[in-house]
Parts: sequence; C-alpha cells; structure tokens
Amino acid sequence: MRSEYKLIFERSHEGRRAYDLPACDVPSAILEIPDGMRAKEPLKLPELGEVDLVRHYTNLSRRNFGVDNGFYPLGSCTMKYNPKINEELAPMFDDVHPLLDAEMCQGCLALMRDMEGMLCEICGMDAFTLQPAAGAHGELTGLMHIRAYHEHRGDLERKVMIVPDAAHGTNPASAAMAGFKVKEIKSAPDGGVDLDALREAVGPDTAGLMLTNPSTLGLFERNIKEIAKIVHEAGGLLYYDGANLNAIMGIVRPGDMGFDVMHINLHKTFSTPHGGGGPGSGPVGVKKHLIPFMPVPRIAENDDGELFLDYDKPETIGKIKSFYGNFGVIVKAYCYIRSLGAKGLKEASENAVLNANYIMNQLRGVYDIPHDRICMHECVVTPTEDMMANGVHTSDVAKALIDRGYHPPTIYFPLIVHEAMMIEPTESESVETLDEFVEAMKGIADQVKSDPAAIHAAPVTTPVGRPDEVTAARKPIVKYEW
Repeated sequence: MRSEYKLIFERSHEGRRAYDLPACDVPSAILEIPDGMRAKEPLKLPELGEVDLVRHYTNLSRRNFGVDNGFYPLGSCTMKYNPKINEELAPMFDDVHPLLDAEMCQGCLALMRDMEGMLCEICGMDAFTLQPAAGAHGELTGLMHIRAYHEHRGDLERKVMIVPDAAHGTNPASAAMAGFKVKEIKSAPDGGVDLDALREAVGPDTAGLMLTNPSTLGLFERNIKEIAKIVHEAGGLLYYDGANLNAIMGIVRPGDMGFDVMHINLHKTFSTPHGGGGPGSGPVGVKKHLIPFMPVPRIAENDDGELFLDYDKPETIGKIKSFYGNFGVIVKAYCYIRSLGAKGLKEASENAVLNANYIMNQLRGVYDIPHDRICMHECVVTPTEDMMANGVHTSDVAKALIDRGYHPPTIYFPLIVHEAMMIEPTESESVETLDEFVEAMKGIADQVKSDPAAIHAAPVTTPVGRPDEVTAARKPIVKYEW
C-alpha cells in the first residue's frame, strides 16, 4: 500500500493554495540575506487546497495508535492511561519562569516540597530530589550517590556494581557511566536472584547491587531481605530500579525492603505518557546516610517560614539538571497522587496485579508460561513449541495483533526468556477489554494451526505491510524524493 506522504505529492497541482495571506506591508528582508545563503530554486512543496491538506493530516493522526483509542498492553512500562484532569492542571504553571526569585514562586516550591514528602512516604525513603529528567537519568544520579558515599568514607576500591541478567538494559549502561565496572549474575531457575551466585560475586570491591523488584519477569523477589543482608554485610549498597513501582504502591515500600537509594519513573507510574521518548521525570530517593550527597539546590525553609533554594551542601554530587526538574511532569504526578490518595494508589497496584494474573491464567495452555507462578503487574508468555514448529515466532504474533486492533506488547524482553512477550495491562483496563485481548491471542494461536502463512503475512490492514527489517535497519530511507 502506498504511503500517505507519497499521495500528498501526487495530489499536488500547480497554483493551488491552502492559505490566503494579505499583501506584505513591510519592506522585504530578502536583500539582507547574503547571496550564498539564498535558495537557488523554490522549495519542492506540494500545492493543495485547504480541504485536501486538512484531510491529509487528519488521516495521518488516525493512523497513530495510543491508549486513547485502543488497548496498549505494555502500559506501565510506557503508556498507561492517565486521567485527563492532570493534563489540564499542569499548564496552569506555564507562566512561572524558573529564574524567578524564590519569594515569587513560593507555590511552586511548596508543591515540590510536598511532592518530595509524598514520595518519601510511598517509597519508605528519607529524602527525595526531583531533578533527574527520566528513569535512566535517575539511575545515574542514584549511582553517583553510591560512588560519593564510598569515596567520602575513603573506601576507594569499591568499583564493582552487580547487575542481574534480568535487569533493564539501562542498568549496566548507567553503572558504566557512573564509573563502575559491571558484574552480571545469573538468575535462579525460579526467576529470582541466585543467592549462591550473589554470595560469590560480592567482595571488598563491591559498590552495590542494582535490582528491580518486582523484576522484569513480573515476579516479586521473595528473598529480598536476604539479598539486602548479603550486599550490606559485604559493604555495598542496594539500588532500587523503580520502573515496576506500579505493582507495589501502598503495599510494600522499597525502603522497608532494605534499599538505600532508588529512582521513580513519575512519567510512567504517576500520570504522564512516556510514548515517543518523553517527557520524563526520574526523582531519586535516598536513606539518611546518603542525604549529604543529594543534588543541589535543596528546598529549605527559613526562620520566617519562607521556602528557598539551598545550595550550601558541601558534599553534594552537584547539579544534575538545569533548573529544578521537569516541573510539568511533577505537577501531573502531584495531582495524580493527591486525587487517588493512599487508598487509591493501593487499589491501582492491586488492580494492575489482578489484571496481569487474569491474562496469564487465561492464556495458560495456549501459550507457554516460563515462570508459572503468581506474577505482579506484568506477565511473560511465549509461543508454544508447536507454534514455533510452524515457523511462527514472537514477532509474528506481535504483527498479527496489529491486524486485530491491538498494539503489540513488549517483545523479546526480558532477554533471559527466549521468545518473550511481556504483557502489562495496567490497572485501568476493564475485564471486557482483557477478554477481547485474550480472544485475539487465542485466535492467533488457532490460526497458526490452520493457516500459518496468514500469520507470516501480517500485518495486512496497515498503510505499510511487513518490511524487510534487516534492510530497513541497515539501509534506511529517511526522506521522500520526487
């Protein structure tokens, strides 16, 4: 099927216009442009009437898939549904300039201070900074705390960060950027951390362990207290990747599990869509022994009860972002937490876990379940051996889902599960929506038995069908030529 971008050029007819501008009533500036910088010929732009132009962009918008027009089964990782009221409230702060004096933006500072306090309560931490711009930036910031902690103690040999093989890919990358050597440990057969491997890995060079709980397999780490004990007794610190906080809000707190430092993805868990790479916010929480190293400025209160930005922190890791964080995302998260309250946040997590387990149980016997035990907010399934014997793999199932009106789940991750499909329904989806998705997944499995060629051809309902992905990656065509 031809691209809409091609069609708009094909519809071009000389002399048609989508605008009618009044005659210019000021002197032209064209003579002030140096000859070498002037265009040699008019731009090759399509010439269309207004109605054709409007229809072109309207049709393009309808081809976008988002949580507002369909089930997005990788929700808590990227794009879960967020209340629209939060999107309306955040722009109310648009006119506040970040360079205003503190006395002119007391409301903003109060909101940020309250936000830090609420995150401390939710996560069991003693202090939070809102500066980091996204999750991976939060990881780097948290790891800089760990490095500063060891250096301040004169423990300069602690250069190794232990990372499980089921970790998010940003974990080892962030550790390397923070100056650590990365040591990977294998997972146990049940999907958790292999305690024997961890005991063997720790030593006098251990700076810490990065851990996601629940893990990328969607499983809660049942040995978390023992893991914390092993790391702490070796002199290391425990870092919590907060990407999966959506499963445990109001139920258990990372600080109570033994974690020393963590980041939160406000843009995922607390009401900002993250599709397309942004916007993001990755606040970092720490226990008391790491507070001296937190980024500046810190929000403080003077004797008159006024809030101010305190830069007088001699052991700080410094400023890690311009100004004070992605404030619009912070406002939306603040509204989300205040509107739901403690009870609502807990219910959100409970429903996210319930929905994931519902899907996993409905797909049992139709797809394989690598770790068949109660999952948290996400479940991992794979095609069966019979499906793969027919040449149908995870990518084929994902493309077949597109024809059935669904965005595919996360595929081929976590890496330790062959042919993984990681499904995250989030808390906001109804049982009817989940049933429809399950039927689509079952329908694909049935079609594999009767007509696997049709699965290999998917998607057939989209403007662009199945591309040659290898050639597309190696020889991308990034512009239209006519």
